[in-house]
Amino acid sequence: MIDLKNLNIILTGATGIIGNSILEKLHKANANIIATGTNQDKLDSINLKYKNNVKTKKFDISNHSLIEKFIDECSDDFNSKIDILINNAGITFDNLTIRMKDHEWNKVIDLNLTSTFLLTKNTIKKMLKNKNGKIINITSIVGHTGNIGQANYAASKSGLIGMSKSLALEYGKKNIKVNCISPGFIKSEMTSKINETFKKNLEEKISLARLGEPEDVANAVIFLSSGLSDYISGETIHVNGGMYFS
Repeated sequence: MIDLKNLNIILTGATGIIGNSILEKLHKANANIIATGTNQDKLDSINLKYKNNVKTKKFDISNHSLIEKFIDECSDDFNSKIDILINNAGITFDNLTIRMKDHEWNKVIDLNLTSTFLLTKNTIKKMLKNKNGKIINITSIVGHTGNIGQANYAASKSGLIGMSKSLALEYGKKNIKVNCISPGFIKSEMTSKINETFKKNLEEKISLARLGEPEDVANAVIFLSSGLSDYISGETIHVNGGMYFS
């Protein structure tokens, strides 16, 4: 059992299916967590479920002008020590490229990529004071393979991968590790919209012949959060059941 006791962690997108699984694993590993999301009812449910080391904050990460203040508040809550930032929040607005509206492109890039950049930038400023920290960015298989109707989503997720490598180079000497986890098709809000025929076709392309479970992603997060990964930076862990090999 991995123990993350005394580690202070910010988790975005905590109210989704994958976010919930990550939160549960972090809680079981004894981490101190600030869990964020935009759905107050779901945040209230988290508060009822976890009594001790989990604190929720309602925050919309697309509000770029407030991100620095948000990170400052999290730092204060953690007595100026943020150990890990997990950028899990993300959205899709799927459309074929020639039909894609400007707002569908802009909203996905702004939240998935720009918001993650600003969260990371302001968190690293805090981590530099402690000369220690980890950034874990949840990307997607689509960022490596592309996908029909997801030019915006693929661009945002592949952008995260390149950004993470650059940050790993910039801040490695300050003992700040930056890595990605790239899920394949995981049972979640997004994949629940897939019709059964398409789902069956997907499963035929996956070596393990099934969609992944949210806890498969959460397990990778726990590993990267732990001391077992202290010599890993600038890497992407693929959690896709053998659908894609880098």
